[in-house]
Parts: sequence; structure tokens; C-alpha cells
Amino acid sequence: MRITYFGVRGSCPCSSDHHRRYGGNTSCVLIEVEGDAPLVIDLGTGLRALGEYLQPRQSQFADQEPTGPLRANALLSHLHYDHVLGLPFFTPMRDPGAVFDIYGPTQQDGPLGEVLASLVKPPFFPIHMAEFRGELRFHDLSGAEELVIGTARVTVRSIPHIGHTLGFRIEADGVTVVYMSDHQAPLDRRTVDDRVLELCRGADLLIHDGQYTDAEFATLSDFGHSTAAYAVHVAERAGVHRLSLFHHDPAHTDDDIDLILAHALRCVPVSSGLEVTAASEGSSIELVKTPS
Repeated sequence: MRITYFGVRGSCPCSSDHHRRYGGNTSCVLIEVEGDAPLVIDLGTGLRALGEYLQPRQSQFADQEPTGPLRANALLSHLHYDHVLGLPFFTPMRDPGAVFDIYGPTQQDGPLGEVLASLVKPPFFPIHMAEFRGELRFHDLSGAEELVIGTARVTVRSIPHIGHTLGFRIEADGVTVVYMSDHQAPLDRRTVDDRVLELCRGADLLIHDGQYTDAEFATLSDFGHSTAAYAVHVAERAGVHRLSLFHHDPAHTDDDIDLILAHALRCVPVSSGLEVTAASEGSSIELVKTPS
């Protein structure tokens, strides 16, 4: 299994000389399993670059023979702007015959597809989502599903955040990755929701919200996010092997994230085998089944 980060920021995209190393696009991750269609997690502004990555495979100008319009799947954690802004800029949807299946959380205001379509239309965007040449197919999730997508088993659970938000556990090729981009830490920053533990238990890689410092959380404790220290706590409680801090605050520079990562590493018990990194745009992680 190969995991590639196309967007690692939260809240809003950002661009400056101080955001170069970690990147400024919002949440979007690609999971590639040999023989399966691409599996995208979240549709933030990183989806535009992901579309460019996938598009050459369909182009007559690619080094290999064109394979036809894209067929891909997506897991959408929730509908905050930073997780859906890339959808109208996903270039494979310009191709007739392309199919993009999107699995996302149920909404109070109507079916998932209708709610998303209300964001992609004039005056907010030049065309209606229904005018895309490719086909978007939506699947509403309650937050208590067990899915099979290609060869991957996907466990879906509702997790604490503002609005209906999903966490995902993806198991394929003998390895497990968990995606928990937006996760509201409790005030005590010690309690862990049972659904969160269920998703994370024994995972090879946990991609987890690490947006705030401890000082920031003191004044932003109801904004729906976690600290790096709490992410380490969750990973330790669940017996995770590798933690990737994600959803970096747009106000945090590359140097700030370096400091946050250093603090997270200090929070890891000396006896622990937990590896902690900070997700950076464009980087990839290869997960390989450990020989028994």
C-alpha cells in the first residue's frame, strides 16, 4: 500500500516562503493498492494536483498507452470547506466516461450529493456540478459501516468533531492505515472515544489531526481539533506503530511545525516503539506487510 499526501493543511489553503516544506494545500490523500482503482481521502485543494497526477495516465501524451477515463473512489470525512474545495477542480471529471464514487457522511439538509451540489453552482462557481462531463456517484454513510472497496476493507465510524464527521480504517495488502483528519480532543486531553480506539487499534499508520499547540488549545478547545500531544496519546492508547501529524494550521510556518513535531516526539514514552512524523505535501509512505 502506498500513501501519498497531496494536501496536509487544515482550515484554508496558504502559500508563502514559510510554507514550502510542508505545503499549503488542504486535506487530500491518495491510497494506492496494486490492482485497485485509486482511493482518495478527502477532497481539499490538494485534489487539483492529485487530478493532474492521475490525468496523464489517461492522456494520449503519456508515456504509456491511454487507459481510458478515470474510475476512482473517495472517502469524504466531512463537508467543511477545506475538505471539499478541490472537487470542482478535479480535472478527470472533464472526461466523458469518468466515474468518481464518493462515500461521505449523511447530512441533515438532504442527500450528500445534493448538499455538495449546492456548493458547486453559480454564483459560487461558474457551472453546476451536474455539468461535469464525468459522473459523480454519491454514497451516504451513517458512520457505522463496514465497506469493501476493491480489495480494501474500510471500517467507517462517526468521530468527535463539529458536524457529522467520519474516521476511516483501511485494510489492504496485509497493512492498515487510519485517517482521522479532524478530531475534537476532549478538555482533559486524556479520554479517548471508544469509536476512535476501535478504528485506531494496532494500525500500521495513523494520520491524525495535530492542528494546535497546547497553548492554542487552551483558547480554541471548542474548534474541533487536537494537539500533537493528544495525537500521540491516542496512538499510544491504541497501540499504533506510526503516527503522521496532519491538518496543520495555516498560521503555522514550516519552523512552527518542526517545533510541534519535536514536542510530539518528547511526548512519546522512552520505551515506546511509536514513530512520529509530520505529514508533508508530496511525500509518500510505503506500508509493507511484516513477515510473520
